Amino acid sequence: MYMKMTLKYYFDYAATTPLEPRVFRAMRPYFSQKFGNPGSIHDAGRKTKEAIEKASAKIASILHCRSKEFIFTGSATEADNFAIFGMVKANKAMGKKIIVSAIEHKAVLAPCNALAEEGFEIIKLKVDKTGLVNPADIAKLLDSNTILVSIIYADNETGTIQPIREIAKVIKKFRVQNNTALPYFHVDASQAAQYCDINVEKLGVDLMTVSSHKLYGPKGIGGLYIRKEVKIKPIIFGGGQQNNMRSGTENVPSIVGFAEALALAEKNKNRECVRVEKLRNELEQEIFKLIPKVVLNGHPQKRLPNFLNVSILDIEGEAALLYLDQKGIFASTGSACDSQTLEPSHVILALGRPYEYAHGSLRFTLGKYTTRESVKYLLKYLPPIVKKLRQMSPVNLKIGKEKEISLPKAFVSGQTPHFLRKRKSK
Repeated sequence: MYMKMTLKYYFDYAATTPLEPRVFRAMRPYFSQKFGNPGSIHDAGRKTKEAIEKASAKIASILHCRSKEFIFTGSATEADNFAIFGMVKANKAMGKKIIVSAIEHKAVLAPCNALAEEGFEIIKLKVDKTGLVNPADIAKLLDSNTILVSIIYADNETGTIQPIREIAKVIKKFRVQNNTALPYFHVDASQAAQYCDINVEKLGVDLMTVSSHKLYGPKGIGGLYIRKEVKIKPIIFGGGQQNNMRSGTENVPSIVGFAEALALAEKNKNRECVRVEKLRNELEQEIFKLIPKVVLNGHPQKRLPNFLNVSILDIEGEAALLYLDQKGIFASTGSACDSQTLEPSHVILALGRPYEYAHGSLRFTLGKYTTRESVKYLLKYLPPIVKKLRQMSPVNLKIGKEKEISLPKAFVSGQTPHFLRKRKSK
């Protein structure tokens, strides 16, 4: 009964997703029946090794790459770290400049900050007010010292989808003109894989991170696509598993589950995109209709179909979450990885929003078990919760001439454009 309630009013699919029953069925035999170590030469080991090979082939067919070009990791965070540190270890003699966006997940930003302490030049590229990276800005920054560009496919907080193909073309053009293999292009597709095209040939990427638990697969498993020609060194050493790229006995049940989850996501992608986007749009329109002083964060169109991130002025997002939780509604204020800190979202701040907007941000992400009934239930309780919090709040932000920031009439009514315009300071 409790599980039904959590799924029914669960609006935090960007944080994690429930395990799909078909995925669990695929995994089950490898917990106790087919439990052999894939490194063993006996029949029990051969069966699990064969399961890994089949899972690799299934994922490779979806990504349009070779099986050996996909390495299983313990998480998407490890995959991001592997992409950055592994690439640096293999190519640091070629340069010390890395370009990332200001809205990257901390699994990318933290390794880059660590490298900055070692003397690497880390460029954190600004995004526009809707959260988009401009490929032309990357083109201006590329030079002979640049060894890596890492841009998130769709960020974890607003779901804004980046122009990955255009960025890849800019990088390829630079490499051709300068007769060099660098910089490599890494993309974190953890959020995007569920809804976007992840054909690495079409995208033109060199490395790509994929996460299992974001697409109804098991936690504790992720993976990194590494184009065959990319020079990279392992960051985990031991028995030499996965072609010496990532040592450690393979997590066979999770590998099998990961492949099954990705295959199901790919099969249902188009239909699910249409369904959740319709529900998301209904939720968005009603929030803007029922609650005054609401700001959309991220791009109004170029975002994942299940993402809605809004700043509700004059409230604390964390307080709203606690009240929603009492009604059995589960949402978030941003990335689940940042939930232990009270610092305002670096993503919302990167859009040029004031701190007050960041503290009042809420992220609603929809998924497989979201229904129209779920949306109506949320809309029943969110407006009175906001009203109650505003009555207790000492803050009364004004949207208009009194502040630097004003809203177009179309925005106030909930129509496009859903972004802020800055007035010139007097």
